[in-house]
Amino acid sequence: MEIVRAKTAGFCMGVDMALNKLDSLIAKQAAHGPIFILGPIIHNPQVLEKYATKGVVTVNEPEEIPAGAAGVIRAHGVPKEVEAGLRRRGVHILDATCPRVKKAQLLIEEQARQGRRLLLYGEEEHPEVRGLLSYAGEGAFVFDTKEKLDEFRFEPGVRYSLAAQTTQDKEMFNRIAEALRARDDLDVKVLETICDATRLRQEEAVRIAREVDFMIVVGGFISGNTRRLVQVVADQGTPCIHVETAGELPLEKLRGYRRIGITAGASTPRELVESIQAMLRTL
Repeated sequence: MEIVRAKTAGFCMGVDMALNKLDSLIAKQAAHGPIFILGPIIHNPQVLEKYATKGVVTVNEPEEIPAGAAGVIRAHGVPKEVEAGLRRRGVHILDATCPRVKKAQLLIEEQARQGRRLLLYGEEEHPEVRGLLSYAGEGAFVFDTKEKLDEFRFEPGVRYSLAAQTTQDKEMFNRIAEALRARDDLDVKVLETICDATRLRQEEAVRIAREVDFMIVVGGFISGNTRRLVQVVADQGTPCIHVETAGELPLEKLRGYRRIGITAGASTPRELVESIQAMLRTL
């Protein structure tokens, strides 16, 4: 069996930065009480379990963070009114928002100031999307398929901006942008908000998928960018499985394949990828 491992598999720059900031805070804060994060800092349960043992408390509502406590803004960002509320209550904030997400927030805010209405390609319930929408002003429209956008009723005389969740499918976004640009009746400003790391990861996954008999995508089941990798691989017609750990591999099934590819989401620790690669070598 030949194993082809993606060079881009594992943590992206934004995740690395967020966790390095959290590690530094833990080292300083250890003797001063728990550290609170509003929602998981990244979408990987194994990473979250590790930090829970170090006194990091993940909460679901901003009110659960005590006044004056240490609070971390997750890599996906938070709505700006939530951040403002935390600061008003004296929460000591460490902003671990991914720089790519922060850039998208500011681009969207700038276009909103110019009177443009946002069309956002993303998952409506994803925390990053909720944060992006808080910078968009009134009337923003979220869609997760081209078909949903096709149902949208554009208003005459309204100027629009088009953006995407940073981990969305770049190829599909480009198709959507080209279709809108081709319409003479629309004024649409296209914002390039999809992360380069996401694009490169997807492109490499597609290339490997075309060269192997089976593909393994490693990462949290709630990770949007990992699910997108599964999607772009499946679009190539290559059999594929999404797992979080090596224990979930269907080993007997995998024995029948000659070449197996491995890639991983941006929030997947390298050691999880290596453990899966090691498991495959035993076959």
